Amino acid sequence: MTDTKEKILDTAERLIGERGYAATSLRHIIAEAGVNLAAVHYHFGCKEDLLDAVVVRKAAPVNEARLARLERVEAEAGSGRLEVDKVLEAFFLPTAEMASRSPEFVRLMGRMHAEGMMPGIIEKHFEATVMRFVTALRRALPELPEEELMWRVHFMVGAMAHAICSAPMLPRMAGHPEGMEPRMQRLVTFLGAGFRAAPTAGKEK
Repeated sequence: MTDTKEKILDTAERLIGERGYAATSLRHIIAEAGVNLAAVHYHFGCKEDLLDAVVVRKAAPVNEARLARLERVEAEAGSGRLEVDKVLEAFFLPTAEMASRSPEFVRLMGRMHAEGMMPGIIEKHFEATVMRFVTALRRALPELPEEELMWRVHFMVGAMAHAICSAPMLPRMAGHPEGMEPRMQRLVTFLGAGFRAAPTAGKEK
């Protein structure tokens, strides 16, 4: 990757994380990056394509690491049942590693969530990987109805986004900062119990 392209990506990631996507123009980005508009159009095209490139730069390695971990979990299980917590660890721990290395990207993703852009980003950059994990969770929990499983995956993704992008909300937790990996391990324990719980009773037909 060229220095100019890297500089544009770094600047876009920082500014969008600070100001939000809607409030950050290409002119803001080129002024901060010290490049001209032609360079942005040459490397990325439009603003939306630039955002995609910013997300892919961090999301692609995370997804690759997730799938590599999941393949190891599956290989260790052989033909047996997968363990829910190990599947969840394969999904969450690469996220924790990325978040620790790239706090500005975490801030950007928080902005995307706040601006209502996260569903589109998930569909474009994460859905294929998430569905691969759905298959693994189905193998780990064959007795869980499909609809119930998908709702729990929905809650899983939301809980992960909140755990990564938000500071602890309760005042009593303010004096107990925690790194991303311990936070994700707590989430694995919490969600593992939720996934293993009996299907929701008394739902409306």
